[in-house]
Amino acid sequence: MPPSTPPTLRQQRLGAELRKLREHSGLTATAAAGLLGLKQAQVSSIEAGRYAVSADRVRTLARAYNCADEALTEALAAMTGGRTRGWWDEYRDHLPVGLIDLAELEYHAAALRVALALHIPALLQTADHARAMLREAVPPFRPYELEHRLSYRIKRQEILHRAGGLSYTALVHEAALRMQYGGPDVTRAQLVHILELSELDNITVRVIPYASPHYPGNGQPFDYVAGPVPQLDTVQLDTHHGGCEFLDAEAQLVKYRTLLARMETCALTPAASRKFIERITPSL
Repeated sequence: MPPSTPPTLRQQRLGAELRKLREHSGLTATAAAGLLGLKQAQVSSIEAGRYAVSADRVRTLARAYNCADEALTEALAAMTGGRTRGWWDEYRDHLPVGLIDLAELEYHAAALRVALALHIPALLQTADHARAMLREAVPPFRPYELEHRLSYRIKRQEILHRAGGLSYTALVHEAALRMQYGGPDVTRAQLVHILELSELDNITVRVIPYASPHYPGNGQPFDYVAGPVPQLDTVQLDTHHGGCEFLDAEAQLVKYRTLLARMETCALTPAASRKFIERITPSL
């Protein structure tokens, strides 16, 4: 029976990828249902992420759709099993659903790459810096809302320190480093924190200085979340109303891969970035 709660982003993505495979095979939902001994409504529910599907069923669907990409098939099979229960569930009644989906997306990521022009990446923020930023929200958060947002943000950072070390790359513009949220002392501590994290093997921080002759894109921050195979990558954009927008169409993924590659050409090396941050820290 379909779950009583709305499907998560992960469940929706599994269904959408199965729909892509079916459509690529040239089968209608009705034809696929007849081939698999299902009802057309079941196929539609699976593709909408509303119907839990087993790993074996995913493999059966992939074979019926003539999918020859075994890596993709197995990656989709690994996404089955219904809703993932994680630490983010305790925030489900307190935060927008997009933030819950973001935490789950990051948890399952193979790697993360982020690009920001005016803000320190959320996963690199100190609690004091994050609190100062959250206080700038319009309309302002109530005290308990701010604390929920803050604890959620700090909790997300645990993925950087888990066993195996998630690969994390941050492309940060100099402007973000010089924004003094919370004042000079908070900013100085924030930059020291970035320096300490950048020494970890799995974390790379690269600065795009003002002196760079170009800055690709329009300055909108984005996260590029790598999946187990490139087809399952996702781009996350912040929206003006405080939510999250998720992109996964191939043309969109190509666009943001290209943006990241171009940004890397105008960013300092990791070693030069650390020296740059060290140089500007005492001046705050």
